[in-house]
Amino acid sequence: MGYGRAIALALLLTTAAAHGAPPQLDEELRLRLALAMAEDGSAEDRFEAEVWLTDMSTRLARRVPDEKERLQLLRQVYLEARRADLPPELVLAVIQVESNFDRFAISSAGAQGLMQIMPFWLDEIGRPDDNLFHVHTSLRMGCTILRYYLDKERGDLTRALARYNGSLGSAKYPQRIYTALRTRWYK
Repeated sequence: MGYGRAIALALLLTTAAAHGAPPQLDEELRLRLALAMAEDGSAEDRFEAEVWLTDMSTRLARRVPDEKERLQLLRQVYLEARRADLPPELVLAVIQVESNFDRFAISSAGAQGLMQIMPFWLDEIGRPDDNLFHVHTSLRMGCTILRYYLDKERGDLTRALARYNGSLGSAKYPQRIYTALRTRWYK
């Protein structure tokens, strides 16, 4: 375990104990979120990333008209999706369905940001000052959560997506993601 991960784990355990973490929270997910937020970015294959970026920029232009903002968002989506071993197109589909690319979106349940993360997670991982409206924070946490649910469901994307949405047992949300993938991101 690297030095940064060890510090994150110690912080996580201290914070969880101090806050009297609710027993219904998944401890493994809490740990993954804490470790993910403590990680630095990694280098990627630039050519593959640039080809993807050019293709996706055209597809996203209508929703995010400002080119600089769009390219910055796409770069972060690509890096965070790759870090979590997720297809970047899947992350774009989740963002489309969750917030329609509005980084200031707030759901009726109180979820915030591009990937609609519940704010209690910031306290649970000892990072109460982080901002879920910050693109990097939302993407890092959202991709980590989705990867966790995909692992928990042994690769069953439909069940993982339903868990992400809090609707396990219903196929409605996963079908919305699949429709977004088919019509916008994988065509």
